[in-house]
Amino acid sequence: MTKNSSTVAARSGINEDWLALHQEAILEPGLAIVDPHHHLWDFPRHRYLLPDLLADTGSGHAVVQTVFVECTAFWRADGPEEMKPVGETEFVNGIAAMSASGAYGPTRVAAGIVGFADLTLGARVEEVLAAHVRAGGGRFRGIRHAAGWQDKTPEVHHSHTHPPPHLYRDHPAFREGFAVLGRMGLSFDAWLYHPQLGDLIDLARAFPDQRIVLDHVGGPLGLGWYADKRAEVFAAWRERIRELAQTQNVVVKVGGLGMRINGFAFHKCPRPPSSQELAEAWRPYVETCIEAFGPARCMFESNFPVDKISGSYATYWNAFKRLAAQASADEKADLFGATARRFYRL
Repeated sequence: MTKNSSTVAARSGINEDWLALHQEAILEPGLAIVDPHHHLWDFPRHRYLLPDLLADTGSGHAVVQTVFVECTAFWRADGPEEMKPVGETEFVNGIAAMSASGAYGPTRVAAGIVGFADLTLGARVEEVLAAHVRAGGGRFRGIRHAAGWQDKTPEVHHSHTHPPPHLYRDHPAFREGFAVLGRMGLSFDAWLYHPQLGDLIDLARAFPDQRIVLDHVGGPLGLGWYADKRAEVFAAWRERIRELAQTQNVVVKVGGLGMRINGFAFHKCPRPPSSQELAEAWRPYVETCIEAFGPARCMFESNFPVDKISGSYATYWNAFKRLAAQASADEKADLFGATARRFYRL
């Protein structure tokens, strides 16, 4: 990174100098990985574009494909408000085309694209989704409409979509728009916090044929009011995860536990954590998800660069490999790539 970009990264909470303090050998370097969750952006506080992503995916693991997930970057400046998110798909499809040329190495970046469309538009969202499909060059797979909301602590912000408390459960227009996804053969990424998992269970049961993936193991919170209640939070989260796993149309992204909201606070340590330290901290959550959903419905994810505040890309995937050490070859194939390929039709 340049001096300027390093400074911007530090302001975002990502400290490249701190990350460089820990290096470790790559475990199972030949294991093929599909990273089903990362972002690309150019914000005032941080830039993470193709060279930055490739520096991470090229750090030793065999990352063969990735899936981009919406992050409000590169929306159109002009035109109808509901159409502005299509600009993000246009941008990312250009990045994907660059990667598909082979000129940037073996990783096929953004082989799948997950955008944003406001499902509270109801049936009118079909026009927006159709525009995404056209802009995606055959790579557009579905949308994420985040619903994160909680009222216990100001340290945990609501999602960037500014949702009401129970968007997935109580908003008729949202459900009308959600039904359009199924008619168009598109998937849905769900992002919410652990106290809201019941809302997703209700949604999944109401639309049993709709393909849904739960992001970041369902957002177990560990900041502010939740900080000294880890055992209580874990018990409540685990109960809901096991219940959600009974809905056969839902799969889960296993990762996203390096965010501030999870409360592990690795970013406050003098040195970055090792993959063994990450694996031990995350083990209860990872093992709960894999036991409940099975490897064929679980996919490891990086959630970069958001999770980069807590460790490097190489260390993260080493941690996942440690957590899957006892899995069979077929189970590893699912966890590290096949589940993502099936869900996102890569």
